[in-house]
Amino acid sequence: MNSLSKHISTREWVYESLRKDIITLKFKPGSSISEKEISEKLEVSRTPVREAFQKLAQDYLLDILPQRGSFVTLIDSTQVEDARFIREHLEVASVRLACSHFDAEVLDQLSMNFRMQELFMQEKKFDDLFLLDEEFHALISKGCGKSRVWNVISQVNVHLDRVRMLSMAAEYNWKTILRHHADIMEAIKQGDADAAEAIMREHLSLVSVDQVTLKELFPNYFK
Repeated sequence: MNSLSKHISTREWVYESLRKDIITLKFKPGSSISEKEISEKLEVSRTPVREAFQKLAQDYLLDILPQRGSFVTLIDSTQVEDARFIREHLEVASVRLACSHFDAEVLDQLSMNFRMQELFMQEKKFDDLFLLDEEFHALISKGCGKSRVWNVISQVNVHLDRVRMLSMAAEYNWKTILRHHADIMEAIKQGDADAAEAIMREHLSLVSVDQVTLKELFPNYFK
């Protein structure tokens, strides 16, 4: 690996690590974060950390304020709603397609994913449940041959994801989320596109409902 490739991979690794920690709320909204501390924690030089900070600022996940420092952005309801809007339209189209064409092997993966969700819900493993939830939706796109659609969704999902993670950590709507996943999976198996669309729309609308309660529980996390 040449020095340029190594430099780029380090920067991307730092970026992905910090992005994940922000989304999963290891770095709380509004909390300060310093290049020096991250550099020491990840055992890398300041340069890739600085570049990762700049990229996170472009994602609206960090506010870099001259002479004051860097801070994890508060959750912006407008950005959350924009992401939900985009995701709903793309996922509804994907799940309708899934009802007419779905790879049998991926359906087995979807079923296994759901069983793991049930297990992690009982054990209250928030981070694992969040990742399984992401994978469940990604598998729907994969099963109907639209994996690139999920890649697009992932790019706009960061602000939505923080609300979803906060909801899971607060144990809010867990049973509803799992029931929706079970019903979506059954609709795909039965080839019922209308039912799948209705459930998916209701499922993704939970974020709007959740925000009302979450703002009351965590007022300092929201803009």
